Amino acid sequence: MKKLLFVIVLVMGALVVNAQKTPMKAADLQKSITDNITKDYVGFTIKEATKVIENNVVTFDVVVVKGTTQETLCYDNTGKFLKKMGAKVGTAKPAPKTAIKPSTKN
Repeated sequence: MKKLLFVIVLVMGALVVNAQKTPMKAADLQKSITDNITKDYVGFTIKEATKVIENNVVTFDVVVVKGTTQETLCYDNTGKFLKKMGAKVGTAKPAPKTAIKPSTKN
């Protein structure tokens, strides 16, 4: 019985940890997200964006870069800023010249 319970707990734990992550184009981010980046992260360029679904909660992780500084920002499904998940100074490669800057449409 203990062995079965352990397996059930292990499987349920794996389900909670697994988040569905889908890369997306910066141009497809909500206007409120790109507006926040333009306002609060002047000079930063969006390097990559990911839609994350975990425990039926949708968030967006956006990696922005400026020179060799890279930060990961997290927004909720309405585009409200939640938190800065990480900042790395001196380790980021500059964004390629073809990187998409935050959109001003919508």
